Amino acid sequence: MRAILFDLDDTLVVGKSAAVAALEAVTAVAERDAGVDGAQLQIALPIQADKIWSAGPEHSYCAQIGLSPWEGLWCNFEGPDSASRHLGEWAPTYRREAWAEALALQGVVGHVFADRLAGLYAKERRARHQAFDDAHLVLATLRKRHVLGLVTNGAACLQREKLEATELGQYFQTVVVSADIGVAKPDPAIFRCAVSDLGIGLSDAVMVGDNQWRDVEGATALGMAAVWLNRRGEAKRAAGRGVLEIPGLSRLPTVIKEMGGPSGNIA
Repeated sequence: MRAILFDLDDTLVVGKSAAVAALEAVTAVAERDAGVDGAQLQIALPIQADKIWSAGPEHSYCAQIGLSPWEGLWCNFEGPDSASRHLGEWAPTYRREAWAEALALQGVVGHVFADRLAGLYAKERRARHQAFDDAHLVLATLRKRHVLGLVTNGAACLQREKLEATELGQYFQTVVVSADIGVAKPDPAIFRCAVSDLGIGLSDAVMVGDNQWRDVEGATALGMAAVWLNRRGEAKRAAGRGVLEIPGLSRLPTVIKEMGGPSGNIA
């Protein structure tokens, strides 16, 4: 394999657990200062956020590029396009209403405290930019003999912020973000864009990611090879049979070598 394409969230950078940790930190403040049940608030906030997000002015665009309600709770929406501008204008309202609706379920009414929690969540989530422990070493090792690319769904400003904060951007010869091209994984166009940027064919690349549908099935549908990073020990989908599976990134150089491509070794 000449090129290796990587997913970003929950493949190279901590995603879901960072969001949960940030939410726990904010609900602890709400419990302390407003007497609410923090555990109940942790359940209610995602439900209310999803409801408001789904009714939002750019919901179809967000679905098209794979932008989730969770990202909307802290993204700055700095893109130059009209959809990003509209989202940036609407985001403070979305965040306030999501927190206000969740708080109201426990009798805390009003937007002042909701605004405070919304701002605190963005701060807490942004403080949790973290690469997985094995990410830097694996990427540095593979870069010696392969070209590396990144294929990720989400807002361009937020995904590049993650790369900068974790210093992972240095390893990639191309970074393709769904918001930049208007389609998200598993759409074939986003994979084709990445291999075109690298000047290779689909058969010369392997996709590595944690999501079986978006990363693995999206790539294999095009005839690309794929490696499923299964950190959580999930069951394999029927469509993923025959796809190589690894429990952590440290196994990847060996797997790439077994697939027929050169690889360095991790001590």
